[in-house]
Amino acid sequence: MSQPRALPLPDKPSIAVLPFENMSGDPDQEYFADGMVEEITTALSRFKWLFVIARNSSFTFKGRAVDIKEVGRRLGVRYVLEGSVRKASGKVRITGQLIDAVTGTHMWADRFERDLTDIFALQDEVTVAVVSAIQPKLLQKEIEMATRRRSENLTAYDLFLRAMPQVYLTTREGLAEAMRLAHRALELDPRFGLVTALAGLCHMNNVLWGYSTNPQFDRKEAIRLLRLALSDDDDDPEKLAWVSLISAYMVGDSESAIEMADRAVALNPNSYAAWYCRGWVYRVAGLPGEAVRSFERAMRVSPVDPQLHQSFAGRGLAFIELGRFDEAIIAGKKAQRQNPSFPVAYRCLAAAFAHLGRDAEAHEAAARMLEIDPAFTISSWIARGGQTSAKLLIEGLRKAGLPE
Repeated sequence: MSQPRALPLPDKPSIAVLPFENMSGDPDQEYFADGMVEEITTALSRFKWLFVIARNSSFTFKGRAVDIKEVGRRLGVRYVLEGSVRKASGKVRITGQLIDAVTGTHMWADRFERDLTDIFALQDEVTVAVVSAIQPKLLQKEIEMATRRRSENLTAYDLFLRAMPQVYLTTREGLAEAMRLAHRALELDPRFGLVTALAGLCHMNNVLWGYSTNPQFDRKEAIRLLRLALSDDDDDPEKLAWVSLISAYMVGDSESAIEMADRAVALNPNSYAAWYCRGWVYRVAGLPGEAVRSFERAMRVSPVDPQLHQSFAGRGLAFIELGRFDEAIIAGKKAQRQNPSFPVAYRCLAAAFAHLGRDAEAHEAAARMLEIDPAFTISSWIARGGQTSAKLLIEGLRKAGLPE
């Protein structure tokens, strides 16, 4: 009898969540284990850049001893998540491991132990923990593979993956390279909504971070790409999140930006990008309390994200508008430690220290920021956009002695 033919891998990251093994000896726990797998599968499927095998196909392997490489070939996926559930003494222990089905390499493993009280709340809690752990691992692995591929074999998706770590750097050179890669990807696939939004985001950041030699062009290009990204029917939550930022900063339409940011988190409540962008959108809209909540949720769903310094800095700026200057300093210092060359962290620290009358520390933070951004003036920074609600921040920057 011939072996089933191996399915080709899709052109984006692919994963199957296998049925978790019930190790409790309790048939009632079978329902809990199956429900956990369904929740994780649903949560992962909300990431539009992932190809997720449907539950019915994954469950054909239930109760069988499996070879992970064979599972990968049969289902046509690169990654497999497997796990087990064990109940004992009023507690439940869930283990999970993520495996590269092509190489057999273990990429991630963890164990979660909780009191078995509200079974549905427990499923939700463990689902968030598992998804927030493995989603960054998948993206990081895909980026590593993209950078190793031969340049002549690049596809639009590979170019998108190569652009992402360049954006994370938040440097002038990194942003220029990300913009170049995103536009090359668009040349190959003009209907790639996520890369359209990423290109728009790059042009926006070129303005906001003071790197642009032609801010008027970059502003217009960001708005053009925003409209292009919204012209297709692809309801990608990360695309909506990035477009909401462009709307808030470049168009100044807070109402529309909030609507898109809220929709992004509704579509995928496990997305770091959705919560992170929602934080900045609400800060621009003058709602710092909701901004703080969004940044905290972002850090909860992706606690080791490469963009974490931006969430810390955003939370710090929101704390300033709430008059919570001590908390702003803590957040600003965390952002600084994560990325010592990120100027927003020093703006946060300079303003917060100045409001507390800690003038020496305020001047030190201001001087460090001017080393990174020598051409900075308060008026030119305000003109970049998104600061109409940042009254206490602006007042703090003036107190810190930054040039008008």
